[in-house]
Amino acid sequence: MLNVISVVSLLLMVAGAFGLYYTHALFSYAPPVITAQAAAVALMTWARITFGLRSFHAAATPTAGGLVTNGPYRFVRHPIYSAIILFVGAGALAHVSLTAFLLVFLTFVGALVRMLSEEHLLIKRYPEYREYAARVKRILPLMF
Repeated sequence: MLNVISVVSLLLMVAGAFGLYYTHALFSYAPPVITAQAAAVALMTWARITFGLRSFHAAATPTAGGLVTNGPYRFVRHPIYSAIILFVGAGALAHVSLTAFLLVFLTFVGALVRMLSEEHLLIKRYPEYREYAARVKRILPLMF
C-alpha cells in the first residue's frame, strides 16, 4: 500500500512541476531565482551522485546497499526532494499567483507524502534509520 501511495505522491510532484512549467511560472530571468534553481540542481546532482545508480525508482521501496548518510545526506534526510521544492518554489516566487501557490503546494504535499512513505519503509529495512532521523532534519538543516 505504501508503494502505491508513494507512486501517487510522485505523480503529484510531477503534476505540480509540469503545471508551473505549463503556466510559465517555473523559470525566471531574475538573478535570485536563477541562483536558487542552480543551487537546487547542484544539490540534486550531489545527492544523485552520492546515492549512485540505485537513486531513482517510482515506488518508495528501499534498495539494497546500506543506508546512505554521507554527502548531502549528512545535512538533510531528503536532499532530492529538498532540491525539487527549492526549484519549484523559487520559480513560483517570481510569478506570484494563486495558481502558482497551489501548484507549489501540490508539489510540496506530494514530496512530503513520499518522504513519509519512504521513511516508514526505511525504518523496516534499516533499523539504524531511527537514530539517523533523530539527528538529521528531513528537508532543511535547521528545521523540519
